[in-house]
Amino acid sequence: MNKWILIAIAAVLAAGAGVWIAAEQQPHKHELVQKTDAQGQSYWTCAMHPEVRRDGPGQCPICGMALIERAEKPAAAEPEILYWFDPMRPDVHFDEPGKSPFMDMELVPKYAEVQSGTSIRVDPAMVQNLGIRTAAVERGTFWQRIDTVGELSVNPHRQEVVEARVEAWVSSLRVHAEGESVQAGQTLAELDAPLLLAARDEYRLARQTQDAALIRAARMRLQRLGLSASQIDSWAAASGSSALIPLPAPISGVVTRIDVHPGARVGPKMPLMTIADLSELWVTVEVPEAQLSWVEIGRPAEVRLPAFPAELIESQIDYIFPKVDPQTRTGRVRLILDNAGGRLQPGMVADVALFGGPRHEVLLVPSDAVIRTGTRSVVILDEGQGRYRPQQVEVGAERLGQAVIESGLQEGQQVVVSGQFLIDSEASLQGAYRRMGGGGS
Repeated sequence: MNKWILIAIAAVLAAGAGVWIAAEQQPHKHELVQKTDAQGQSYWTCAMHPEVRRDGPGQCPICGMALIERAEKPAAAEPEILYWFDPMRPDVHFDEPGKSPFMDMELVPKYAEVQSGTSIRVDPAMVQNLGIRTAAVERGTFWQRIDTVGELSVNPHRQEVVEARVEAWVSSLRVHAEGESVQAGQTLAELDAPLLLAARDEYRLARQTQDAALIRAARMRLQRLGLSASQIDSWAAASGSSALIPLPAPISGVVTRIDVHPGARVGPKMPLMTIADLSELWVTVEVPEAQLSWVEIGRPAEVRLPAFPAELIESQIDYIFPKVDPQTRTGRVRLILDNAGGRLQPGMVADVALFGGPRHEVLLVPSDAVIRTGTRSVVILDEGQGRYRPQQVEVGAERLGQAVIESGLQEGQQVVVSGQFLIDSEASLQGAYRRMGGGGS
């Protein structure tokens, strides 16, 4: 019995040896595959004996096969979680996950990842909780329009101040209240002026002598005392001995100011009243210094008055004042309004739109996307995969929620328009601004 057992064992061992010899004689197929170790360095190994590693090509010391190069990227390690936090209270840290004690929401992990460049990573849960929204950088037309407020005023070139040329007394006033309309040549007041009466009498005597030189000298004296040629011909040359001198209105318009009363004594160059021609009014508006380059003389403007809300008055820029107010940093621009009907009144408030023309093919982003730090302007770019990057930009004009980007962005990029301030704070904490080349946000 023992003899047969020994024979069976020997047969099994012989069969195993044959299989091993056949396997050793089977040829191996080797293919060159690029791999790297955990540190990212290339090495050479044997396909049958992976424990063999060499710095260069050669033969396997175990089986004699040619070594192959390995270049596989190492598996990414799971980032370490530093702490958990509530996106609404990022300054409070927690050691374990769970519900926020401030809000009914799950805490978000903060990973200790290594940041490269200037981009940062924001957890998707935080993106959803904060409602972060983005918008595309678009290329379009920006209409340069300035909306401002002005006030109607009298055109000083159409205003006359009635003055006395000689010492006199106001005998009577024919105009009794400001706002009265008068016509050119209409008598405004009557003056008792002894010096002017004496000059009139001299002129009358010179006319009686028919001496041309005396007449010319007497007439010139009356002109120097303030009488016009028509007044000299009508009043001074007329017969009669009236001692009162009529004071005519120099222009047609509205009396805007009365400075004297009956019986008052007046002297040379003393104003008696002011008359304004209101058939044309001025509108003066203030324009921010940054938008002064948009306005040019002759460009169109639109005016709306609260007194006539349904009417749109078209005008144009008549004059740009050559000075900027150092306190408000604004410049003044003047328009002219036709008021032939007399409906418009000085002192009315006007809503004014100044048009500076279009700018074509400019990059536009929502104004909400721009973060102004005081020293520069920044937008937050969405790079996808939960990564965001602060980008410094040069901002041009803004209007109706749109801002022109002069440099720093390209068409089609996505910018964050909601929640960007929290991402901006995160970028500052993670040093993205220092890597971008500046201080924190």
